[in-house]
Amino acid sequence: MEDRPIFQLSQGRTEQLTTFDPATGDKTVFVAPGERKTIFSLEGRGMIARFWMTLPGWFWRYWDPDAAVDPTVLRLTILRLYFDGCPEPSVEAPVGDFFGVGHCEFQHYTSRYLGMSSGGFYCYFPMPFDRGFRLEVENLHQQETAELFFNITWQRLKQLPEQSGRFHCAFRAGENAGGDPLETANIQGQGHLAGCALSIQGSVPNNLAFLEAPEYIWVDGEEPPALVGTGLEDYFNGGWYFRDGPFCAETHGVPLKDPLRSMISMYRFHDGDRVNFQRSLRMCFLNPWKKERLKPFRYSSTVYYYLSEASPACFRIPPAKDLLCLYRVRDRDFQAIP
Repeated sequence: MEDRPIFQLSQGRTEQLTTFDPATGDKTVFVAPGERKTIFSLEGRGMIARFWMTLPGWFWRYWDPDAAVDPTVLRLTILRLYFDGCPEPSVEAPVGDFFGVGHCEFQHYTSRYLGMSSGGFYCYFPMPFDRGFRLEVENLHQQETAELFFNITWQRLKQLPEQSGRFHCAFRAGENAGGDPLETANIQGQGHLAGCALSIQGSVPNNLAFLEAPEYIWVDGEEPPALVGTGLEDYFNGGWYFRDGPFCAETHGVPLKDPLRSMISMYRFHDGDRVNFQRSLRMCFLNPWKKERLKPFRYSSTVYYYLSEASPACFRIPPAKDLLCLYRVRDRDFQAIP
């Protein structure tokens, strides 16, 4: 795992998986409430270079004005990616969280590897595979059918670049009493940390004290931890509770900050500053303030990492009732008339 995960490929046939059917003109696939469906399946060797999708349901649809608007579809539509015949998904996360914002909310932002760009969702993390790839979607919503658009651009290869790691993403969501460790990764294997996105909602308004928590990263089980920081917003390259508000940059940013509602979403990607490990990596944020000064908060996180071989994501998706562990969903909508 010595090479950076950005592959420059001069050989290979470029192809694209799409939900568009030229024979019928249909552009989407449907996943009914409670259904778990394979959308694409590939055999052979290659690398996914671009992963794009979108779906309605979180905004008012001018073509179907009677359709329900429920932004929780962004949390209850689950992506699962399988590589090299691994029976369990290496990527398992809700749509909204996988693309970096975890409040059941679409928030336009653009970065190098992930983004929500004017109604679309994109990922440019390279995803090599040696023995096939499969994309599966599960719809955990009780009423709404998921209508999904996908375009996945990939290269069919005779040989992968040396030391091509397998992409993984692990999702967590839950409630924190305020001073408990907020664990975002507990990874086994050889690889490197590629990034983290974290969304938090405080239980009381106008309180961002949860941002006092520095990162702690243990590499290969060694003590003390290899990396310790000075604060949660400092890990995401900000300061003073992100005093100047939302922004997006290539490798770090704050797509959403609502201090009054104590809501924030943050991302950081490890490129030249990746964290290598041979056996394991554990990552958490721990607040040094006394617990009586802290208020409960609810959070969701996605950690992006590469391993030397395809393995199950280090955390599994919780039940639907636990996925919606939110204090609030902001009432926001989008005009959709062209």
